[in-house]
Amino acid sequence: RSTHCISSAASDVYKRQLIDCVKMEPVVDTSVVIENGLISEVMRGSPRNSEGIRVIDLAGAYLLPGLWDVHVHPEYPPIPNQTVPEQTLRFGSLLTQALSAGITGVRCAGTAHAMDIALKKAVEEKQFLGPRIVAGGEFLTTTGGHYINSNQTRQCDGPYGFVKAIREQIMAGADQIKLNLTGGITGPIWDRHADSFLLLEEMEAAFAICRQRGYKVIAHATTPEAVKTAIRLGAHSIEHGYMMDDECIDLFVEYGTWYVPTLAISHLTPDRATTTQEKDWLERRNLPLETIKRANDAAKEHGHWFSRALNAGVKMALGSDRQPLHQTTFLEMGMWVKAGATPENTILAATRNAAEICGFGDKLGTIEPGKFADLIVVGNNPLEQIESLRDLRLVLKNGVVITDNLL
Repeated sequence: RSTHCISSAASDVYKRQLIDCVKMEPVVDTSVVIENGLISEVMRGSPRNSEGIRVIDLAGAYLLPGLWDVHVHPEYPPIPNQTVPEQTLRFGSLLTQALSAGITGVRCAGTAHAMDIALKKAVEEKQFLGPRIVAGGEFLTTTGGHYINSNQTRQCDGPYGFVKAIREQIMAGADQIKLNLTGGITGPIWDRHADSFLLLEEMEAAFAICRQRGYKVIAHATTPEAVKTAIRLGAHSIEHGYMMDDECIDLFVEYGTWYVPTLAISHLTPDRATTTQEKDWLERRNLPLETIKRANDAAKEHGHWFSRALNAGVKMALGSDRQPLHQTTFLEMGMWVKAGATPENTILAATRNAAEICGFGDKLGTIEPGKFADLIVVGNNPLEQIESLRDLRLVLKNGVVITDNLL
């Protein structure tokens, strides 16, 4: 039996604190007992009987649940002429880096060749070291739809074209279905975020088969009408929401639909970069000028509806939609705070809310007895400064140490 304890109980108890994401204020003088990969006990002070228990004193650091990114395309941008095995290995390497950085769970919103399904199986069978993966396979759009140059899409036409594709995604092992209802910020002239692609009868058929089979729909929707239609048809989450209206916000609240705003798509541009990390990322990526212009044009309205959703109490989770995850998940968090969210809002979006949107709310996302021990330790209080999440000291998945920077 493997038992150890991550303890914040020591002489200087105020420097040893727990942020459990149940209640957000740090709890001092606290110990968390991990047994066989699960949190077995959370207590004040030290364990009464520490015989046979390895006690790790965090010495002033902060213990939190592991982080999630719930909108990822891990192998993007594609490298020309890579074979499928080469793409899969690159995808796996990016996911390993993400786990080492404290991102213990991801929700994939479209991958080429359904690589996320294969890697999820490899992680679960312990053939590969990576975060927990909620797999979506290829995402579905129309002929001439969004993002078709990414190799992550499947183009469908007509109600039964979508039904057939969804059935095949289910058969392949997808956990959810991603529908791209509209255009986006990246793409050719006919792929704009103000453009809608699916006919109503195509949307109705797609959502109907997902309801029948019990599969959640991730809806890429960037116009008010697409957002409202998707919510009314039963979307589990709306991704992006660059353009919305007040009725959209009301429907989010009424239906309890999740919102994943992906601020990095419109806000991570040279015109808006303020931190060293943002500027460094932009220098490496060298975004096309047309993409930058389209992002800048969308940013103000996108930020407005992000703020409206936040203030209205819409359920929100954090997804970056950028790469590499070990950098962009943290960039997305910084942009949430710059756009008006508190560090508390942002941390909850990447922990408790993210686990819940992915169907793991009863197993992950908070530090409570009975939950899996996916945990991170950071050097300073991220509730005071969100960038403290970069000061990583320890990463655990299932109670196993992945990254150890404590020394």
